Amino acid sequence: MDPHISTALDRHLTPDAQLWLTRAVTRVGQDATAVRTLFPAVGRRCGRGPLVPGWTVADAARARLLTALPLRGAELAEEVTALHRYGDAAEQRAVLRSLALLEKRDPSFAGLGLPLVHTALRGNDTGLIEAALGPYAARHLDHDGYRHAVLKCVFCEIPLDRIAGLDERADRELARMLADFAHERVAAGRAVPADVWPILRAHPGTLEASGLPAEADSPVPARRTAAERALAAFTGAA
Repeated sequence: MDPHISTALDRHLTPDAQLWLTRAVTRVGQDATAVRTLFPAVGRRCGRGPLVPGWTVADAARARLLTALPLRGAELAEEVTALHRYGDAAEQRAVLRSLALLEKRDPSFAGLGLPLVHTALRGNDTGLIEAALGPYAARHLDHDGYRHAVLKCVFCEIPLDRIAGLDERADRELARMLADFAHERVAAGRAVPADVWPILRAHPGTLEASGLPAEADSPVPARRTAAERALAAFTGAA
């Protein structure tokens, strides 16, 4: 676990909660099946409030339990998948946030948690989508999967700065897709999310190819106004 998150968790936990978590980690390390009853109990025993940006107390405590599992490879993936499948949204979020930590502890886990990422991306729970698109997904989603994940975040109004790896993985094809999305929004007379513009600016010509600039001459007032605002935002004038 990130030392910053781990330290924050230790500072937050009450003595009773810290004792319970320490004993729970020991039990899981000795018997992997113990996690099945301990994992759901974390919120009640350790707390559910915010800890650091993107993480709750329960997320961090559950991550500590998962990284204590004495399993590797396919066995680890099977146990984690079961926790995700039978858990509530908070438990599923903790599993998703822990994927990169599990891979760091066990390199043979690489890619084995990807089905959980795909499951989250097929749903509409923005908390799970955001949790799924951490460093693990940034490493393992293929190009097409990553682009569609970014586009889903735009549709779901999830800020793009919460997606891991965007600076490295935002390519011209993603810019084209976002430009088409922006054109659709303008054609509907709607505003375009501000965080798509840096990606479009990094790939000159994609906005023009989408046909959006022509909307500034639309006879429909709402489309014309939306286009003017979008073009001003794109050029940095708004």
